[in-house]
Amino acid sequence: MSKPLIPVLAQFVAATAGRNMTKAAYGAVIVGVGAMVLLTVNPAYDAAYRWLDGLLWVCLLYFVFEWVVRLRHMRRQGRLSLYMSSSAGLVDAIGALAVPIALVLGVELRTAWLLSVLWVMKVVPGIPGLRQLRRVLVLESGPLLSVLVIFLMVVFLASVAEYFLERDVQPQTFGSVPAALWWAVVTLTTTGYGDVVPVTPLGRMVAALVMISGLGVFGLWTGILATGFAAETRRDNFLKTWESVSKVPFFAALGPAAIADVTHMLRTMELPARTMIIRKGAQGDCMYFIAAGEVEVDLPGKKVQLGEGAFFGEMALLGNNVRGASVSTTKVSRLLVLDLVDFRVLMARHPDLANTIDAEAKRRALENK
Repeated sequence: MSKPLIPVLAQFVAATAGRNMTKAAYGAVIVGVGAMVLLTVNPAYDAAYRWLDGLLWVCLLYFVFEWVVRLRHMRRQGRLSLYMSSSAGLVDAIGALAVPIALVLGVELRTAWLLSVLWVMKVVPGIPGLRQLRRVLVLESGPLLSVLVIFLMVVFLASVAEYFLERDVQPQTFGSVPAALWWAVVTLTTTGYGDVVPVTPLGRMVAALVMISGLGVFGLWTGILATGFAAETRRDNFLKTWESVSKVPFFAALGPAAIADVTHMLRTMELPARTMIIRKGAQGDCMYFIAAGEVEVDLPGKKVQLGEGAFFGEMALLGNNVRGASVSTTKVSRLLVLDLVDFRVLMARHPDLANTIDAEAKRRALENK
């Protein structure tokens, strides 16, 4: 039996009031932008104009409804001004008001619908990669702006030089500095349309320098962005590992500096269920901490399950390198791996942790006899 209409509508309104995109919003964006694109095909879709126009009106009404619901929700929470000044609030307002404002100003309907392309901006806040890009752009804004200044300087200097060298030979293409700017931008970006080409020897020398400068400028931009993304990726991985480390009882007792030390040493493993981790009789060079999931230790005459926060394989690091039991996962698990070299460094830095692990290892050895 289907759910009553009122509860379903209430759930839909509650989901719409959130800051995240709903499935209905994604559908409205896809349908609306697709209908706008089809409207530009003339005259093949003239007969379908009425249907496309109707789809666009439905999508517009949905975005107006979504904006009003969020305004009402934020007003009740006392965050209306914060929402209206945020990037998400501005995007919602543009999506709801751009087309109606254009119609009020007298823009022809088919032309006003072109503004529906702005609806694609609504999906931007929901893309994690774009949020990461925004963080990189903010953090690296100084170096990026510095390279932009270099870019503008080279463009302006090159356009003035080419105007001086080529104005008498090619007055139609290099007759003014603004006209030469087009050539400078095309050359510095290494696009090279070939519609404007210097013909004098000195003009070609300047063009060669501009092309080489373009490679350097865009190489700098690429390097800055790549370094920023790498730093953000390391930051995200560090935070995820920190969260996993803090769940392990032996590490949770450490201070922040010590946990950071441990976090840099550990490797993370994501394993599916029924995966063999340790095979009995094999040589061991690392120990494992269970951050999430469960493993099964196959001991003589019995099997022992270890859950979140437990560890195993420590005997290989405490002197006995031969694995004494087989260990496999019973369900999807996330393990933290500490190698032998890092283990010795960690024990030297944190004697209390070494004593705790040593005592637990001796207790488990007595249980397994």
